[in-house]
Amino acid sequence: MRFARIGERGHEVPVVVVDGRYRDLRSLTLDIDAAFWESDPVDLVSRALAEGTLPELPDAAEARIGAPIARPGAVVCVGMNYAAHAAESGSLPPEQPVIFLKVPNTVAGPNDDVVLPRGGDKTDWEVELGIVIGQETSYLDSPDEALAHIAGFVLVNDLSERRFQLEVSGGQWSKGKCAPGFTPTGPWVVTPDEIDAGDLRLRSFVNGAPRQDSHTGDMIFSVSHIVWHLSQFMTLEPGDLVLTGTPEGVALSGRFPYLQPGDEVEISIDGLGTQRQSFSAWSRS
Repeated sequence: MRFARIGERGHEVPVVVVDGRYRDLRSLTLDIDAAFWESDPVDLVSRALAEGTLPELPDAAEARIGAPIARPGAVVCVGMNYAAHAAESGSLPPEQPVIFLKVPNTVAGPNDDVVLPRGGDKTDWEVELGIVIGQETSYLDSPDEALAHIAGFVLVNDLSERRFQLEVSGGQWSKGKCAPGFTPTGPWVVTPDEIDAGDLRLRSFVNGAPRQDSHTGDMIFSVSHIVWHLSQFMTLEPGDLVLTGTPEGVALSGRFPYLQPGDEVEISIDGLGTQRQSFSAWSRS
């Protein structure tokens, strides 16, 4: 099942996407939020679809696509989770997951324009598989328990300003990760029954030129391991977003230029759709 949010920023309508049609969920939920994930949404929505009580949202195909989750309580990220990306970053593969945080207000629609941050000149793209948490997750006993705590998977671009991340970081990465709009998310959340998270192709393009092309099978730490590991150090809540790392092929490698005003980035993951962002220079409004 695919869940999305359609409409202008701050006024998105929750929908389920069925055969390319957008069915309005407002009779069941106000938003794709924590309460929705806790309500056994697949069963709830399946029954409503069978009963024919979810009207098609008019003109949805022409509307803006918002992030498919309402503002999460946390955005938790795993760094250097693909061996080849660690190597192009000049690092050995980590023995433990490297964790950093992004602020929730970085989450944006998948095709929203992005303003390059003031003072930055090394903004980078990172196609990533995102995990949406479905229920409170704390102190799992093993990775085998993780899947039951996952509501779905989503395509994310973990945009990064490398100058802030690495040169003025003070030893932490989050300075380079938290500019407005730096977590484009969507177009939809896909429930785990439709996705094999261990075998998905990830790709990115800049101005139509290929950059990243890899598979989630190359992850150092699997989806289940990541959720289990995080649960040993924090409590994840319904609607939280976990990013699982990016493969090789980013500008940090030195093989490609960083993003400039006027550039366009496209990313995709099998089964999770495609997103595109256009980049512009910061200016005082």
